[in-house]
Amino acid sequence: MMPRDPVPTAGLSATEAARRLVSEGYNELPRPDRRPFLRILLGILAEPMFGLLVASALIYLVLGDLREGLMLLAFATASVGIAAAQESRSERVLDTLRTLTSPRAQVLRDGARVRIPGREVVPGDIVFLEEGDRVPADIHLLSTQDLEVDESLLTGESAPVRKRPGGPDDAAATPGGDDLPLAFSGTLVVRGRGCGATIATGRHSEIGKIGLALGGIHPEPTRLNRQTRRLVRGVAVAGLAVSVLVMVLYGLARGSWLQGALAGLAVTMSMIPEEFPLVLTVFMVMGAWRLSRARVLTRRAAAIEALGAATVLCTDKTGTLTQNRMAIAEMRDAGDLARRLTPGDTEAAAAIRTLVWHGILASAPNPFDPMERAFHDLGERLSLHPPEPSWVLAREHGLEPGLPAVTQVWQPPQGGAIVAAKGAPEAVAALCRLDRQAHAAMLRAVDGLAGDGMRVLAVAGGEAHGPLPTDRRDYPCHLLGLVGFSDPLRAEVPAAVRDCLSAGVRVVMITGDYPETARAIAIQAGLPDGPLVTGAELDGLPPQEQAARIRGAALFARTRPAHKLAIVKALQADGQIVAMTGDGVNDAPSLKAADIGIAMGGRGTDVAREAASLVLLDDDFGSIVHTIRLGRRIYDNLRKAMGYILAVHVPIAGLALLPLALNLPLLLTPVHIAFLEMVIDPVCSIVFEAERSEADIMRRPPRPPGSTLFSRALVLWSLAQGLVAFAVVAVLFMAALNGGMPADQARALAFVALMLINFGLVLVNRSFAASPLTALLRPNTALWTVLAVMGAVMAATLAWPPAAALFAFGPLHADDLAVAFAAAVVMVLALEMVKPLWADHLRR
Repeated sequence: MMPRDPVPTAGLSATEAARRLVSEGYNELPRPDRRPFLRILLGILAEPMFGLLVASALIYLVLGDLREGLMLLAFATASVGIAAAQESRSERVLDTLRTLTSPRAQVLRDGARVRIPGREVVPGDIVFLEEGDRVPADIHLLSTQDLEVDESLLTGESAPVRKRPGGPDDAAATPGGDDLPLAFSGTLVVRGRGCGATIATGRHSEIGKIGLALGGIHPEPTRLNRQTRRLVRGVAVAGLAVSVLVMVLYGLARGSWLQGALAGLAVTMSMIPEEFPLVLTVFMVMGAWRLSRARVLTRRAAAIEALGAATVLCTDKTGTLTQNRMAIAEMRDAGDLARRLTPGDTEAAAAIRTLVWHGILASAPNPFDPMERAFHDLGERLSLHPPEPSWVLAREHGLEPGLPAVTQVWQPPQGGAIVAAKGAPEAVAALCRLDRQAHAAMLRAVDGLAGDGMRVLAVAGGEAHGPLPTDRRDYPCHLLGLVGFSDPLRAEVPAAVRDCLSAGVRVVMITGDYPETARAIAIQAGLPDGPLVTGAELDGLPPQEQAARIRGAALFARTRPAHKLAIVKALQADGQIVAMTGDGVNDAPSLKAADIGIAMGGRGTDVAREAASLVLLDDDFGSIVHTIRLGRRIYDNLRKAMGYILAVHVPIAGLALLPLALNLPLLLTPVHIAFLEMVIDPVCSIVFEAERSEADIMRRPPRPPGSTLFSRALVLWSLAQGLVAFAVVAVLFMAALNGGMPADQARALAFVALMLINFGLVLVNRSFAASPLTALLRPNTALWTVLAVMGAVMAATLAWPPAAALFAFGPLHADDLAVAFAAAVVMVLALEMVKPLWADHLRR
């Protein structure tokens, strides 16, 4: 193919290139203002949740409980380290993108072709492209020969696009579509060769604009983090205020300010919920571990909980719903163009073999082009192999303006010549000199295939004898048939889409492909039928109308990265929790901006993986449903654990205050409370985390976006449980004292009852709806392990004299233990009778 404009013979001089490199900068994205590790660390330490955890550890150390204090400090250090590592890792997104934009490049300098690092390409450089090259910058093409480029990195379209040379007026265009005179940075040459002048490098290229968009997106803290912070602050302030009041009242009433300080400290420890940050961190870490077993990498653990609340799943088509490879889906024999032939059609095996064989002969022996590879793949299944080395490729005719078809003439050893042609149906029809009736029949068949979302090629063949003509239009070709290519749908997608819809998650497809292809894939995937909106339509709307169209659409086609980002932001502005899937560089800004970004790990680019919150390592779309289920389970179990924490702290705080209010012997000292915290922590972080999901978890609609972790119903239910538990233990303690039981023995009795009631609260909170028997029998190995350890430690505390002396416990008898057990059973039965009245409110 002849260029429209002559190619400069000398290119830039080395001196001019160096001057432009200084003025324009390197062909890479600018390094962002990276936060030093120390600043990241200080920012995390300033968070109330981590600060409170460290403060709690210091309290234990002041009390002399070295082991518990050091354990909490170690946990705080590990938690801060993990968070800091995650923050630092997220800073590498643009670094990954920068390496992608800097391949090596072949340029013309001082009249000679030289290879230079891609980062040294400057505007005005003449760049040469060959099959297999990564385009180093945005280039205005001056000369092409059969040039095809894979732009799926930028557009999401799986099929390569044809390129042509252009004049200076053609220099403004966006990626996507055939016959553009531009090649864009980061894309891949899959066929042919070309050369052109560099028009944009670094941040000014199309891929550079995506990088700049990424740098300007700063994800907000999750709702769960914000809610937990508010609660921790509120309870901590209240606990400190009550502790000061207790110290003052104790000192004034009893005259012992030291004992008052100890009592106030006990109240503070009983009220400050240092379990909240611990539980939240452990739930997220364990959730990430559970996801890893399903081949899902968690880059930001908070996204697991957020995915359980997702109301909209925005999914890319290419590489996400589909396999990102072209395959032959259907064929038509020229003898009967109305009949649909699939690759496995045995009745038409001969026609199919002829059609595929000539498609292979018209392709490169070792192709890059995905449609040529599809011919070879199907040929292998049909035992049709590329020509032997003894075959001679006598003539090769590439794509031409006005004739987008490839013709190749092979000469086998036995003599003669085999002509094979493939290309756009109109071009092949011209080569075959079809009459009007045959041409019309072919176009009807092409329209039918295209309407099903396929890209269509026509294949022709013939035999030549004697001297070969110089003009390929003179070859003896006849139409063999049509071949429809599609990017196959992933097998797991329809079931996964059904599960999403049954869980109340709206699924929206966003693609850079054509509307017909998008609609066909949506039907195959089982997506709901709805309005289809193109990127061009969005561009022509004012912001308010654009947002309205986005809210009502089910499919988006011919979109660019800016459209995807606008769609995500419009849905978020509408109050939706948005999950976004994708695999290309073009998906990275929307992945980062979404509440939950989900990247494909196998076919996905490094940029998409770094920008996402979750990565599907095996590209299994069905893993998204598993993640939604796990996210809902985590949130359910987190609410159960938080409800239990609130409930169990009520009797602890009440029993610490009761002796002060009624002038009774102290029941709980810092030692007792420290022991209780050692029991509560593993119960929350291990037992509740291991709870199985509720039976209806994927039949519920997503929780409302504005819902809070500590809903009014949960807080009231927890307080009710705590008050009942406090009342039972308080009555037992005071009855024992009034019955003449020594104070140390009454303290031991009340403490054992409190421990048993603590276990009873675990049973009550294991499920929001299950019966007491179901809650007792539901499998949970962690529950019984913790119970066994807790029972053994409690028995040692009562039976081992040094421990009993440390806790100021008197001896208990079998009847005392029976009374404590009966008190716990009465509490559990009373709460289970009331729970059905709260169940519906608790699950919202």
